[in-house]
Amino acid sequence: MTSIEQSLVGPAGLALAHETVDLMGRHGVPVTGENYEVWISYRLSLNEKLRDAVESRIAAQLPFGEDVCGELYERFIANNRVSAEVVKASERIARDLGAVVTAMQASAAKSDEYGKTLETAAIKLERGLDSERLKDIISSLAAATLDMAAHNRGLTDQLQQSTREVEGLRASLASVRADSLTDALTGLANRRMFDEALVMRMGEARAHRTELCLLLVDIDHFKRFNDSWGHQTGDQILRFLASAMCQHALPDHLVARFGGEEFVVIMPRTGLATARSIAEALRVAIQSKRLRRRASNEDLGQVTISIGVARLQPGETAESLIERADSCLYASKRGGRNRVTTDGSAELYVA
Repeated sequence: MTSIEQSLVGPAGLALAHETVDLMGRHGVPVTGENYEVWISYRLSLNEKLRDAVESRIAAQLPFGEDVCGELYERFIANNRVSAEVVKASERIARDLGAVVTAMQASAAKSDEYGKTLETAAIKLERGLDSERLKDIISSLAAATLDMAAHNRGLTDQLQQSTREVEGLRASLASVRADSLTDALTGLANRRMFDEALVMRMGEARAHRTELCLLLVDIDHFKRFNDSWGHQTGDQILRFLASAMCQHALPDHLVARFGGEEFVVIMPRTGLATARSIAEALRVAIQSKRLRRRASNEDLGQVTISIGVARLQPGETAESLIERADSCLYASKRGGRNRVTTDGSAELYVA
């Protein structure tokens, strides 16, 4: 569990939510689902540009009117939606937290009232009282104490209920997040997760001066399988390749569906020779299998794959690394398919 995930769990998560709502209140921001998403993202520094935009307005003592709130949401949240469920969950979180804040404010007022009752009683006791007045004071203190105890029990129940609600919503959002990063057909990471992971792994490789390779895989003549046997059989082949890639990848490698019949593997701390060896083992494993159609047990024939492998270069962007892996892949295609080409291979430079 990451540090961010830990901050959203249990009492710490509830405290963070309270702090976020309080922060919104200090800057005059209405507690709505959309605004809560913006400010929890700011509070956790999930988006550097969002943080800078908010802090620049705070530093300039500029208000957060409806138009500003809407602009922040559109710029930094709406274009990066995970799903409509996030909006619903955020609205419920904001609503629940708004109720909790109201209850806590009422509790503060109640505590103040109880404190004044005790203070008044103490002053009267210092002056000296007869037995009847003393009974009255004791009676009023008992009533105030019982009332305060009942109020505290109600507040505790409400906080416990809110904690359960927030925990449930947190789990729901985590599930939505996981779904948004997973390819439904193969169960692999999807393109979005690949993009995020590649940037992260490239940063790690540069920071620790380690190698990183990218492996791009394409199924040879996949359209022919789809045209001959139908899309369900094509899906069967895609799932077969996904499973084989996971079996050959190392534990810290990320296998993802790049799009269509193309797959990709991010290989941190992996040199070009090792990456090529893994790619070759995968190619041979796929070539050695003969698939059969599930519905009719018909022989689908041999499935082969073409692979391109590129090693991260100093100062290279993610886009450039992907392009070089893609060039290697198409060198394999031009060379007759069912082969592995690395960015150090001679055949890459053959026109």
